[in-house]
Amino acid sequence: MQIIAALFMDDVELRSVPGPSTRIDLAGIQFSAPAPSPVPVSVAPHLIVLVWNPPSGDSFGGLEVTFHFTDSDGNPVGEPVARNVQALEIEPGKFAYRLVRADIEFNEYTTVLASCKIGSGNTHIVPYTLLAPAQ
Repeated sequence: MQIIAALFMDDVELRSVPGPSTRIDLAGIQFSAPAPSPVPVSVAPHLIVLVWNPPSGDSFGGLEVTFHFTDSDGNPVGEPVARNVQALEIEPGKFAYRLVRADIEFNEYTTVLASCKIGSGNTHIVPYTLLAPAQ
């Protein structure tokens, strides 16, 4: 199985089109957001992970997403601040998606990295920056 995309978003909607085929409509793709209140604050951004299982792939796998705060250079630091593990069962040759939501306690306006991987495969990193509240 392979991750083909991972994004923070507001909403996902599936719709069928002739073929049969399915469309995935994503709304509110984001890499940053204003905090709902001054720090410290808990935020729970929604992450969607799109997965493809090649025709020769195994039907079973595991998705692991860890969240790390970053240093001033954007590198992950310390232990994960949140972790999500989900079993995957996807027919060979098919696509699927998984939603991941983690409650993250921010003590400052900074960036957290979502590190997504399936088994021992490649890691896909998605940044999410918490900004000061909008005025």
